[in-house]
Amino acid sequence: MTSSLPESNDLNAVQNAIAAYWIVPDWPAPANVRAVFTTRAGGVSQGPQATFNLGYKADDDPEAVRINRSLLAARTGVPSAWVAQVHGPRVVDAQEALDAVNAGDPLQADASATNAVGLASTIMVADCLPVLLCDAQGHAVAAAHAGWRGLCAGVIEQTVQALRARLPEPGSAATVIAWLGPCIGPTAFEVGPEVREAFLSAATPDEREATQAAFVAHGDPALGKSLADLCALARLRLAREGVTQVSGGQWCTVSDPARFYSYRRDRTTGRMAALVWRVA
Repeated sequence: MTSSLPESNDLNAVQNAIAAYWIVPDWPAPANVRAVFTTRAGGVSQGPQATFNLGYKADDDPEAVRINRSLLAARTGVPSAWVAQVHGPRVVDAQEALDAVNAGDPLQADASATNAVGLASTIMVADCLPVLLCDAQGHAVAAAHAGWRGLCAGVIEQTVQALRARLPEPGSAATVIAWLGPCIGPTAFEVGPEVREAFLSAATPDEREATQAAFVAHGDPALGKSLADLCALARLRLAREGVTQVSGGQWCTVSDPARFYSYRRDRTTGRMAALVWRVA
């Protein structure tokens, strides 16, 4: 299946067309902020990666990935600042990430931020939680890849701080808003006791009760496994940084194979992208 989405300089037309294939975040972002979450529809990849795989490390034909990334840039009208994700807390500047990609040596990071116009902070997922951010005045944007390791290590806090550092008054307490995209849901994300203990150890005293509630015992009690709620854990970390306007978080990648890639479900699969950018 290939896409019939138009390539247009009319941002509204492109956004309306994208909405038919992908998810346009419903969040109270200012008028100069654009965002999109791609699904598995609208590209040229074949097999388990069909059709809009954006990841070069997904066992796909590299030429198909190149075409899909080119389609993404054409449809959004902006370049994406891709990073080499490593499940950590590092945040980089989106322009530096784009320069590194163009030089053939992507930066190892799991988030990027920018106050530039016409450049998308971009991350890829296939079960991990994508978090998009902007300030209420539209001065800066950021995107974070929050798998459980990066989330526990502080990638969300680091990303909010990086965004605030790019505001006209760096480090100010300006209102930041967030959108949580599709990820493995709380009825599908089975984890071992080490994951629960890692989050409990990292929780502040006032977070401990809510952190415990984000893990529901599952299966044989002797194994100590739980079902984990990534979005609930992300909201706690956002609240640490004073981010309480949080939208999204209602989709489960595992339970919707027609729409979403899922590594936990399929192993051999594609990658989706979440991106956010500023327009003039």
